[in-house]
Amino acid sequence: MKTSFITLIIAIGLFLLAGCGANEAMQQPEQEQDHSTDSTDKESSGELEGKDSNAEVIKNKEEDQTEPMYEIADDSSVVPLGEDTNEKVVLLTIDDVPDKHALEMANTLKKLDVNAIFFVNGHFLETPEQRDMLKQIHEMGFVIGNHTYSHPNLKDLTDEEQTKEIVRVSDQIEEIIGEKPLFFRAPHGSNTEHSKQVVKDEGMVLMNWTYGYDYFKPYMDAKKLTTAMITGEGPEVGIDYSLLKPGANLLMHDREWTNEALENIVNGLRDKGYEMVDPHLIKTL
Repeated sequence: MKTSFITLIIAIGLFLLAGCGANEAMQQPEQEQDHSTDSTDKESSGELEGKDSNAEVIKNKEEDQTEPMYEIADDSSVVPLGEDTNEKVVLLTIDDVPDKHALEMANTLKKLDVNAIFFVNGHFLETPEQRDMLKQIHEMGFVIGNHTYSHPNLKDLTDEEQTKEIVRVSDQIEEIIGEKPLFFRAPHGSNTEHSKQVVKDEGMVLMNWTYGYDYFKPYMDAKKLTTAMITGEGPEVGIDYSLLKPGANLLMHDREWTNEALENIVNGLRDKGYEMVDPHLIKTL
């Protein structure tokens, strides 16, 4: 009897142990399935993020590969590349940036949905505040150009000094906005054979301008400047005929009176049927 009872107890114990083992074996696949699901979700999420990133890269590349519609002619005017391209355009350019008013001028143009080239002097990029100002202008979508470091007359410099004046600024700009400038304008419109070669070697399009008046004393006044820029005439400096024509390359500066006149200048040119050409559509090297 005792032997039978002991045998029964052992049998029950073995049965209970087998049941526990079976329960653990049944739970394990669920835990593994949970891990498998987490892994799959993470992989799917990673794939989606990867696709989003790739799509963004492709989008940026497509934007960068916009076909040019204009080019800068030898006389610095803007000419269309195709017969169907609007020729009644003007190019807005602002020199001596960023001094005191460049950011406000950029905001004005942004509000008016107009683009422009901001030509930079390196000596205005020495402080964190100045560099941040340039970065903001670039991030607003404006094109940044090279206007030498210290605004000298390049014809007064040696070849080595000319090279330094130009290359130094391109390097500064690249450090701040992550890309080198594609356009160059010499101070006073004074180029040399050497500076032209340096500009070409740096991958920049050289341009002067077709007219501008804000650096003449009689036009250091917002109202007078507005009239001169809209009509193309500067009778107080001997220009009693209009220089405004399709493709005009307009020179302005980072100045108080130009900043004050800017919105009226844009609106006045539009009233005459002119479109402000987007510099991103101009052919580069």
